Amino acid sequence: MTIFERTKETAKSRGYSLQETAKKAGLSQNAIYNWKNTTPSDVSLNSVANVLGVSVDYLLGNTDEMHPSKSENNSAIDLRQVDDSERDELISANGQPISDSDWEIIKAVLAKYERHED
Repeated sequence: MTIFERTKETAKSRGYSLQETAKKAGLSQNAIYNWKNTTPSDVSLNSVANVLGVSVDYLLGNTDEMHPSKSENNSAIDLRQVDDSERDELISANGQPISDSDWEIIKAVLAKYERHED
């Protein structure tokens, strides 16, 4: 299965058209259709993978696992330790980045939780 075919199948399973997927990923409306004949850039592929909530390796066909499995080197991320500059790399919701206003709410909830631990 090609990158295009796997992306199309995954988007359909999420209830998205390829055009909707591309727009959500910040690409031109028909960008994913170009993947039939060209290799997408790493940035585009990563953006689409995030929108669809799957790993890049899954879209590339390197694995049939939609989500990367945790290895021994990966540990749980303490959200209280995540700063604003690394937020988008570490967490998302439904494949979308956390908005600034939502991140402020998350931090406030964590701070309240921290006070209750003491």
